[in-house]
Amino acid sequence: MRRIRLAGPSLATLASTPGQQVRVLVSDMFSFDTVRHAFRDALRTYSVWEHDPATATLDLCVLEHGEGPGARWSRSLAVGAEVAFREPEGKLVLQEADYHVFIGEETASVAFGAMLRAVPAGDRLFGAIEVDTEADRLALPRGDELAWSYRHGRLADNSPTLLAAARALTLPDSPGSLYLAGEAKTCAAIRRHFIDERGWSAKTCMAVKPFWTPGKRGLE
Repeated sequence: MRRIRLAGPSLATLASTPGQQVRVLVSDMFSFDTVRHAFRDALRTYSVWEHDPATATLDLCVLEHGEGPGARWSRSLAVGAEVAFREPEGKLVLQEADYHVFIGEETASVAFGAMLRAVPAGDRLFGAIEVDTEADRLALPRGDELAWSYRHGRLADNSPTLLAAARALTLPDSPGSLYLAGEAKTCAAIRRHFIDERGWSAKTCMAVKPFWTPGKRGLE
């Protein structure tokens, strides 16, 4: 995981909401490889870790994996490099609720960090976060109130570990607001658990954001 800080005067007036993401230009739009792959390698989506208008900065946390365009872009960045990106967008944002539940893995932790900083101090929160090892934990605000689980080398897709951690959460009887993000098949299983076993409404109680899944174009 690499933390990247962008700085510039335009960031002082940029509109953003904790939990949103930006589309970053990670390849030359007119390179042969980009054109050959129908421009699908030109942009990558990253959650905003922190946006501070007072210092005109915006921080991303990029999970480097494999040798794809995003990983190559992250590794090649140096101080002074120019970065182009679209304005923050997305519906994975805090809702008014009696309490908040955060469930996800490494790819969800970045958005969750921004959202957890924005949770009012008096609001109750619960959650389950999965990472590979303890060394992979991000320093999430109020992270000691969340249940942490570890894969220890097992695959993250369709994760039984995170599903079990979600099932083990002791929550109030009435629904709160669920923020669920990460691998698509794992998100689907946990979403189904909350609907079928806890009686939560997918329309009014949940914000679900699948970030990735193996083998599916656009989510690889």
